[in-house]
Amino acid sequence: MAGEPQADCLFCKIVSGSIPATLVRETETTVAFRDINPQAPTHVLVIPRVHYPDAASLAAAEPAIAADLLREAGRIAGEEKIDDHGYRVVFNTGAGAGQTVFHAHAHLLGGRGLQWPPG
Repeated sequence: MAGEPQADCLFCKIVSGSIPATLVRETETTVAFRDINPQAPTHVLVIPRVHYPDAASLAAAEPAIAADLLREAGRIAGEEKIDDHGYRVVFNTGAGAGQTVFHAHAHLLGGRGLQWPPG
């Protein structure tokens, strides 16, 4: 059921604490941790505690939590001191866009030049 933890979801296991992660920040609705395969000097994943397969389904069902993800990404950018130089927040949706964990999440990237268009 949407919103409920999924037994086979890596990010649900990080939320529950059954899989360790390098935590950056936690709130009532979100968990943020360092990506294990960073694509920039700062690469933090911000995830909701509730399970939805992608950002669109999260936003449709729980818009306040989707907003929390963006708010937390901005706070973390400030804490990581990348807000003055610029940063990127990315939501990959679907395997064709590079999504490998089907639990909504934002990638916070910064600490180097980020060209456009990406990859």
